[in-house]
Amino acid sequence: MAALVLAATLLVPLLSLNTANPIQAVMDHYQGIAAYQVTLTSVSGDKTEIIRYFHKKPGHVRMEFVTPFRGAVLIYDPGTRRAKLWPFGYGRFPGLSLSPDNSLIQSATGQRVDRSDVGALYRNVKTLQDQGRLEVMGLENIGGQEVLRLTVSGDNGVVVGNVARYQLWLERGHGFPLKVVSYDKNGRVIETVEMNQLRVDPEFPDDFFSQ
Repeated sequence: MAALVLAATLLVPLLSLNTANPIQAVMDHYQGIAAYQVTLTSVSGDKTEIIRYFHKKPGHVRMEFVTPFRGAVLIYDPGTRRAKLWPFGYGRFPGLSLSPDNSLIQSATGQRVDRSDVGALYRNVKTLQDQGRLEVMGLENIGGQEVLRLTVSGDNGVVVGNVARYQLWLERGHGFPLKVVSYDKNGRVIETVEMNQLRVDPEFPDDFFSQ
């Protein structure tokens, strides 16, 4: 009986058109997720980055670069608060130990490795929502997955970082953002990020985040 109840629970989507506060719902759900992996495609202006991204709480990050700098690997250790970069492949000389605020390892939009997981995105979106408004745009389909499309905007010139508005396409099962578009206060697109090949709570080798 317990197994049947669990199976039924897993079939119920986290998000629907009637979810009272979708952002708070996904934040609460994320607290119970220990790890995830995804392929990120980020477009900012004429710059495109493709990264295989791995995250394990309480803040371990591994990034394997596909475009640009193919083969480079970056690992962040929340215990030491240091990031190690191998420009020519994991374990290959040289290996550079860097602070996460070093511009060498920030994204084209200034994203830091220690603030790169979806939890950080949720917090930024929630902060903007608290000082603005959230609009539920409806259900759509991305890559065969049903998503809930939201727009979150700050009121009266409010920005978080330099973002005045987010558009988010959240997959309904776990609430992960399969697509995010951020805009500045003048309505210009800052960055478009797409997530593919999402896996929730995968098992990583013991040394996967080792520096």
